[in-house]
Amino acid sequence: MRLRIEDDFDLKKIADSGQCFRFNECMDGFSVVASDRYLFIKHIQDDEYELSCSEEEYEGFWKKYFDMELSYKKIRALISRDEDVYLYNASEYGKGIRILRQDPWEMLISFIISQRKNIPAIKASIEKICALAGKEIAKDPEGKTVYSFPTPTELASVPLPELTACSLGYRDKYVQRAAADVSSGMVNLNSYNELDDENLLKALLELYGVGIKVANCEILFGYHRLDAFPRDVWINRVLENRYPDGFKFERYAPYNGIMQQYLFFYSRSENI
Repeated sequence: MRLRIEDDFDLKKIADSGQCFRFNECMDGFSVVASDRYLFIKHIQDDEYELSCSEEEYEGFWKKYFDMELSYKKIRALISRDEDVYLYNASEYGKGIRILRQDPWEMLISFIISQRKNIPAIKASIEKICALAGKEIAKDPEGKTVYSFPTPTELASVPLPELTACSLGYRDKYVQRAAADVSSGMVNLNSYNELDDENLLKALLELYGVGIKVANCEILFGYHRLDAFPRDVWINRVLENRYPDGFKFERYAPYNGIMQQYLFFYSRSENI
């Protein structure tokens, strides 16, 4: 199907924004895998895009996934160049980034794996566990097999040595425990949707292998709580160098997570 998108939407910037690990350039477009769904999407011209899904599937899944009901143009308009020139420049540089509505289970495992790993290494490990425990769902335009993200039950059935072989390092036991706890029902990630942000953070921090950074990434990218503000080395450097008197979180609530994405994307381009 063809789609006209008039709001901020840049496939390359979304793919490189650090929030998703199965959203990759492929030939003249991008391959996107979300749980057990596959999409090939490419930019045609101006604000037109071509998607490999039906209109029904787009309306039923991908429209929400790309957060198309929220105007990112209006959110960027909250930023005043006079009040914060660095954030303004970051938002202009990152214009087109959107916070995807991703699955909490997939994000939990992805960000557990992400600890002390660079993005290519994270992606490689995730693809290994998908090939190991997921199901074949498609072939991409290059002919490569695409696997679904393993369900908790599928992942829980994988012996620890096989997880370790996916280049997980010390994170292998965290992944195994998360899969076992969610598969058994001891942890119900869906029920966490009912919690407010403060209690959601507390619940996530109780999970084995989940620290403050992973928890905040899960809150923003897994539960789409757009005021969450994950901090890593890049963001901490920005806050230290550009906001010694403090970032004005109250000014941008409830969209601080979107501001974080602009700052993260901009800072990694060496604009600190």
